[in-house]
Amino acid sequence: MNVSDMNIEHFSIAERFRGPPRSGNGGYVCGRVARHWAGPATVRLKAPPPLETGLRLEYSESRAQLLDGTVLIAEGKSSTLELEMPPAPPYARAELASRSFIGFRQHHFPGCFVCGPDRAPGDGLRIFPGTDHAGAPLAAPWIPDASLCADSGNVAPEFLWSALDCTGAFALLPAPAGMTLVLGELCASIEGSAMPGEHCIVLGWPLQTEGRKHLAGSAVFSAEGALIARAKAVWIEVPLDRWT
Repeated sequence: MNVSDMNIEHFSIAERFRGPPRSGNGGYVCGRVARHWAGPATVRLKAPPPLETGLRLEYSESRAQLLDGTVLIAEGKSSTLELEMPPAPPYARAELASRSFIGFRQHHFPGCFVCGPDRAPGDGLRIFPGTDHAGAPLAAPWIPDASLCADSGNVAPEFLWSALDCTGAFALLPAPAGMTLVLGELCASIEGSAMPGEHCIVLGWPLQTEGRKHLAGSAVFSAEGALIARAKAVWIEVPLDRWT
């Protein structure tokens, strides 16, 4: 980026927004990198985002870099998103599907801000995707709490990016023995808005696999089926012992 075009924001990732232990949730971090752009964006994570550490976001109208000192944590750019989506199920069906969430039985990161069952209501997002029949997209109900509100009164965009994160990964499980999936890249588009207390539906579905790289789609809908946000994610198989 040209220095003359660059803006700088300093922030840290609070412990609340962790994904794996000692690392920021990927969707949340991607959303923070892309928060200054109105349109679709792609963010690639280059290193585990550290918690409670002063970070520097350098951004222009089309590109951004998130840095921990001289270490590149993430890079983003304005982009486009082509993604065919399944329709949203009724909210009651998403509630039923959520009962089969595999993470209730085994979860690699039970303290994850987005999908961790160890997180209390009002702390984590508690998005627990499951399916009520084979071949259907994973679905979960989600009711955003007031702490996710932006000055506009709507849920802040970085929390919509967060909601788009983990559901796609669960659509790709199970991972091979001793391995887990971590977010490598997220391309997201915010199409609408959600209010705290609003009933939402989160979907996740697999797209394709290329060796250790897996692609998944995800979306957030209103309870009436209106599209709020959508994303395509790249997930990478890594040894679980690197993250626990």
